[in-house]
Amino acid sequence: MTTPVFWDAGNKGLASILVKCNSSQNKKSKPTSLKRERSSKLMADQMQWANALSTRHSLEAAVTDVVERAVSSLTAPADLGLVFISSAFTSEYSRLLPLLAEKLSVPVLIGCSGGGVIGTTVSGETQELEAEPAISLTLAHLPGVKIQVFHVVAEELPDLDSSPDTWLDMIGVPASPTPQFILLSSSFASGINDLLQGLDFAYPGSVIVGGQASGGGMGGRIALFCNDAGGEEDQSLYREGTVGIALTGNIVLETIVAQGCRPIGKPLQVTKADRNIILELDEKVPLMVLRDLIASLTEQERILAQHSLFVGVAMDEFKLALQQGDFLIRGILGVDPTAGAIAIGDRVRPGQRLQFHIRDAQASAEDLELLLQSYQHKRESEPSAVAALMFSCLGRGEGLYGKPNFDSELFRRYLNDIPVGGFFCGGEIGPVGGRTFLHAYTSAFGICRQNQL
Repeated sequence: MTTPVFWDAGNKGLASILVKCNSSQNKKSKPTSLKRERSSKLMADQMQWANALSTRHSLEAAVTDVVERAVSSLTAPADLGLVFISSAFTSEYSRLLPLLAEKLSVPVLIGCSGGGVIGTTVSGETQELEAEPAISLTLAHLPGVKIQVFHVVAEELPDLDSSPDTWLDMIGVPASPTPQFILLSSSFASGINDLLQGLDFAYPGSVIVGGQASGGGMGGRIALFCNDAGGEEDQSLYREGTVGIALTGNIVLETIVAQGCRPIGKPLQVTKADRNIILELDEKVPLMVLRDLIASLTEQERILAQHSLFVGVAMDEFKLALQQGDFLIRGILGVDPTAGAIAIGDRVRPGQRLQFHIRDAQASAEDLELLLQSYQHKRESEPSAVAALMFSCLGRGEGLYGKPNFDSELFRRYLNDIPVGGFFCGGEIGPVGGRTFLHAYTSAFGICRQNQL
């Protein structure tokens, strides 16, 4: 059972962060001081985010660097911190929170390790740093926002047939007002899929985004960091489970989940299935359907299908004209040549529609740009985004595109001049079709803005 710890930035007195008038000043100087005071008060009432990225090879120097730069970018005290540390510092994970505590005062901080980290440089550019020493620190001043931090392990999760109240009791956050969640998980063994199902069930309407901590290569050590002032999670380092924060109040968390695939062929209906095994498609043998499809592809598509073939499961059962982005992408685990069955990385049931997909750099770029264009068009009349968190798969980045910073640079074409922080994940968390899933080969963005100005 987690013990909730709440932080309400809106209850803090403003006196400590306002510019005070010096009583010894003469009358001519008072109007200027009052203007500064009003300006400072206005800034303190607004949500502020900052990110700093350091590539210093010394952990002490890197921590000092990111703290000084992030703190100096805010005009009010930070209420929340998120830190991501590259696996190049694996042997020093245990030193990170104590070093941060020496230089940074923030009520709630979570973070994790990553095979690479993402952050904002001194010049304001976003960099995706893969396989080199780096730390990314995001700080946020969140007036009118309550923050709860928690850590759960698989053994603590309720059964999936438990009532919503059981899940609410475990997290310790009421369903109303609707909370927004940022989750950092250790591995598939952390029970993350069950946790996501449970949170969707107990918190309808909540947005959930995040990623799985990663290490240096297969089997690399990972770390989850969790710290709350005066709570049970004081300077805690975990190897298992999920750490998270629930945000309620004057904050909106929106998502872009780019799965990086494009459809081929036409939508098909599952007419017979057993768990994750497709036994019939349109009343035909699935393997024969797939062979016919591959034979109809271009030579380049056939080459891609040999190593980058996926299945997209339609998320809206009632939508007639399915398009790119209407699918939950899942991997093909194997085939049974004798029965002609196909096993995929999720449960399927008769009546569902699916479509085969392929993935390459061009498809990934087009998918992300399409989603960014849609987001920009829908949000034109709403308060502007003030920050973003980026959770990108280890299989993307330079290995996919052949050059660094591709996803982040494309993101900044549509949402520029906001701090971006994040890391390269072992799995990405985000919603598709109104439900939250753990993804692969995905870039998931959590975009933050105020609910009201």
